[in-house]
Amino acid sequence: MSSPPSTVLVTGCSSGFGLEIARLFLARGWRVVATMRQPRSDLLPPSQRLQLLPLDVTDAGSIDRCMEAAGPIDALVNNAGIGLLAPLEGIAQASAREVFETNTLGTIAMTRAVLPQFRQRRAGVVVNVSSSVTLLPLPLLSVYTGSKAAVNAFTESLALELAPFDVRVRLVLPGRAPGTRFGENAAPRMQDSVPAAYAGFRERVFAAVRDTATPVTHAHDVAEAVWRAVTDPAAPMRLPAGADAVALAAA
Repeated sequence: MSSPPSTVLVTGCSSGFGLEIARLFLARGWRVVATMRQPRSDLLPPSQRLQLLPLDVTDAGSIDRCMEAAGPIDALVNNAGIGLLAPLEGIAQASAREVFETNTLGTIAMTRAVLPQFRQRRAGVVVNVSSSVTLLPLPLLSVYTGSKAAVNAFTESLALELAPFDVRVRLVLPGRAPGTRFGENAAPRMQDSVPAAYAGFRERVFAAVRDTATPVTHAHDVAEAVWRAVTDPAAPMRLPAGADAVALAAA
């Protein structure tokens, strides 16, 4: 009798990286628990190995309900995140707090939720999707970069405390991905007033962000990096994903 397929839980599957990660693991025979704030059945191909669950990583009750419904899992991919591209003077404190609540504290909360089962089984993998902006400082990204740099530090320290239990923790660092809905999803937090002094500078940065003539990251690049992080015990702690991210990491 063949053993049941391994199970991965992926956060933030409504679009972009998360959706492609879920799609790739499904295609390669895994059972996939795809989570999003408002589940949509039309995003992924129908499969008996697919479970769609609602999840808000900033809500403890939502996390508890999701984990109970998902049952035992073998890998957690913390991909859910929100963006913010604006000068610090134009960022409301509530917007900054929202970014850290989702990107940093949401990652910590989800990781904590799976650790008891991983530790008891002495098996499991946590993959945290960070960003290559942590490798190279960029303007207008101070709050977002801070949230992801915290994820990097959290992940690398956590890996040391979980190694005695044979639980692996890894980072995937995607590059700039204009083909995803990152900018669209960030827009609601970018409506705060921008001081006039930054207007011209901001437009130049926005133009560079939209540029597709230089190397960029595609969602499939990230999915492949996550696949390696989950399935290859020899994978390095940090895996850049995308041509631009790989070049940054090499430099």
